[in-house]
Amino acid sequence: MIRAVIVDDEDLARAVAREFLSAHPDIEVVAECADGFECVKTVQELKPDLLLLDIQMPKLDGFEALELIDAGRLAVVFLTAYDQYAMRAFEIHAVDYLLKPFSKERFDAAIGRARARLGQSPPRAGDLAAAARGPGQFLERIVVQDGARVHVVAADKLDWVEAQDDYVSLHSQGRQYLKQQTISSLEERLDPSRFLRIHRSAIVNLERVARIEPYTKDSRLAILADGTKLPVSRSGYARLREMLDARG
Repeated sequence: MIRAVIVDDEDLARAVAREFLSAHPDIEVVAECADGFECVKTVQELKPDLLLLDIQMPKLDGFEALELIDAGRLAVVFLTAYDQYAMRAFEIHAVDYLLKPFSKERFDAAIGRARARLGQSPPRAGDLAAAARGPGQFLERIVVQDGARVHVVAADKLDWVEAQDDYVSLHSQGRQYLKQQTISSLEERLDPSRFLRIHRSAIVNLERVARIEPYTKDSRLAILADGTKLPVSRSGYARLREMLDARG
């Protein structure tokens, strides 16, 4: 049997998916979830084979939930009301998706494709989320898993980011969160009009920069409003001055 979990914040959408799955005797619905947090907990506990996952949900959206799941060989079918730009992104990444409202025929086709791909590694959630965003759309929040807890850091509350090998340390309102992600991949998803890579190991929220001070002959320090001192490379200094001057 293929063990499936349905995740959607709308009762009717879950009921439709459950009814359509009843026509597939080899698939057993082992759980239903109404939000992203519940999805993460359920998938980690039950380790299903198939996940029908809504994207637009409160608390955690589908991309954020999947980013926190050890997806392993999980087959994912996205349930979405996204526009055609996002549809192209899904197709490029060879992801199964159902555009709401969907027919039983389209549902069966997606399940067939997912069944054929069981056991294959899914695409990285972060890459897919970035590709599915239209031009000018950037991260509004960052999800971080800390053991059994999940933290959601709002982008506008992010003060600065520090690279630590394959991890990033997120500094926000006096707290620090460690996330497994490279600083380069995070930089690509942050709004470049608000965040700037000032050093190979640091990204700063421009609104937090109070002043720039000389450090050595060829380097400088960015002093943040809370007194934090961050290294600024030569190229980072040129970009930082340009951005700060543009902001007045």
